[in-house]
Amino acid sequence: MSQVKTIEIRKADQRGHFKIGWLNSYHTFSFGNYYDPKHMGFRALRVINDDRVAPSGGFDTHGHRDMEIITYVLEGALEHRDSLGTGAVIYPGDAQRMTAGTGIRHSEFNHSQTEPVHLLQIWILPEQQGLPPSYEQQSIPLEEKQGKLRLIAGRNGGEGAVKVHQDMQLYASVLTPGDRISYDLKANRYAWLQIALGGATLNGHTLAEGDGVAITGEEKLEISTEVGGEILLFDLA
Repeated sequence: MSQVKTIEIRKADQRGHFKIGWLNSYHTFSFGNYYDPKHMGFRALRVINDDRVAPSGGFDTHGHRDMEIITYVLEGALEHRDSLGTGAVIYPGDAQRMTAGTGIRHSEFNHSQTEPVHLLQIWILPEQQGLPPSYEQQSIPLEEKQGKLRLIAGRNGGEGAVKVHQDMQLYASVLTPGDRISYDLKANRYAWLQIALGGATLNGHTLAEGDGVAITGEEKLEISTEVGGEILLFDLA
């Protein structure tokens, strides 16, 4: 049976919102004190938090289990430390993946004392629980994302992409006005498009910064922009 074709837009201003002194965060799906039974995730995609962290602000050491966590920095730099002994700074263009598995503790802070950091934190449900905790970070040159989709995370990793323990691929693209991208979605696959910066059009639907789209049953995705921006495209089982 073929899938019913649907494109469901999650507008930026419909997301959950949490703000304290150093953090301004928008939640695409239910997270923390924000609960919406209609938006608990999409397929294996569980969290997309759009975070802006003030200079020197950050998340103190806390724990996670049984989750694949991807951090994608859009502006600024984020400092990471964890119970595996990892100490790293994540910059725009980097793809970072942390497998929480049986348990990991980490902290994340704005690396700068003067400039804010803007990032997307993404949680993916793993294929199995109880994996050994691990950390991976890859730097992807800007030119490899300009005007085209570049794999940054997936089940097999490789070629500069981080490995995620789930049947999914995550692509990133930096677009300039006039760019057009096509993507073929295989049978029985789903997609989520997140407009990280700027704006874009997907199969005739106009999207703005912060918008997300759940895509079911579409065979071809046509993405274009007249304003430029940065997008993430999830190909999901």
